[in-house]
Amino acid sequence: MFFRFSSFSYAGRVICVILIAVASSCIAVRESAAQESADDSATDVYPLAVFPFQERGREVSELGNQVTDLLFAGLVVKPELYLVEREDLAKLLDEQQLNLSGIVNPQSATMVGQLTGAKILVAGSVLEVNDKLYLVAKVIGTETSRVFGASVKGNAGDDLDILAEQLAEKVSDTIIERASELVAKPLSREDRIAALKKQLGDGERPSVFVSVDERHVGQATIDPAAETEISVFCRELGFRVIDSQTGSKADADILIVGEGMSEFATRTGNLQSVKARLELKAVDRETGEVITIDRGVAIAVDLTEQIAGKAALQEAAADLATRLLPKLVETKDGKTKNRRKKDR
Repeated sequence: MFFRFSSFSYAGRVICVILIAVASSCIAVRESAAQESADDSATDVYPLAVFPFQERGREVSELGNQVTDLLFAGLVVKPELYLVEREDLAKLLDEQQLNLSGIVNPQSATMVGQLTGAKILVAGSVLEVNDKLYLVAKVIGTETSRVFGASVKGNAGDDLDILAEQLAEKVSDTIIERASELVAKPLSREDRIAALKKQLGDGERPSVFVSVDERHVGQATIDPAAETEISVFCRELGFRVIDSQTGSKADADILIVGEGMSEFATRTGNLQSVKARLELKAVDRETGEVITIDRGVAIAVDLTEQIAGKAALQEAAADLATRLLPKLVETKDGKTKNRRKKDR
């Protein structure tokens, strides 16, 4: 009896161990799936800019702004969308001297995306034909230059808010269904660096001193996200980077200086959206000549505001690095060629 009881206990212990292992595996799988779901959710928020609708004809005078307001109200409640503030868009149009008809131009759309962080633009018009009212929208990818249309039709006397609500649903559906065509696949740091290496080739790299003042509105800044990202790109691409804390500006050919700011934008469920703005200037240390000035806006989503802010600044820095660093190599090559001519 004792032997049987011992055998049973051993077998029971084995079964318990197996059950515990299976249960632990299931928990791990569920946690992994939950994390993947959170990660997926964090990438499925699309920054969107809605531009004022144009009025085509006297019959629809003053309807453009009303449609724009109603469409904005219909889209801002969509959890998949983050809408850029309209005040920022108005300022951008004024600064860049852009007209609404030029927004659909691929080059203009790309620039608007870089300066506002919007991945998608919505522009459109209002017109009346034979007592029928048409609201026509263009959905434009700032990274891919793809354009899709959405429209609704009603009688001239129909409630404008109902038509605008219908248009908001169609625009939202178009963005969700066509997201893979409107929004470019995110590039990793490694992919961006590899592309830059190919672009820069054997061009001579200047030494650089990178200093970016950064802050997150309402939060303490733990580490310089944008400055670190620019420095990483420079080092990986063969630039000699002078440390901003222990080094001297006098040892650098080029000074890369600027300011970065991130701030809370909106909350969707457990996810925090944060917008970051980064401005950089590259200056020839020896002559004081400004080589280039650039700025960009990026929007990131994460479970915590601080991490989202850091990610947004890193994204903005990576975007600027791809545009700024080639100009530094061109400048260095140009100075080297001029020096050789003088030596002759």
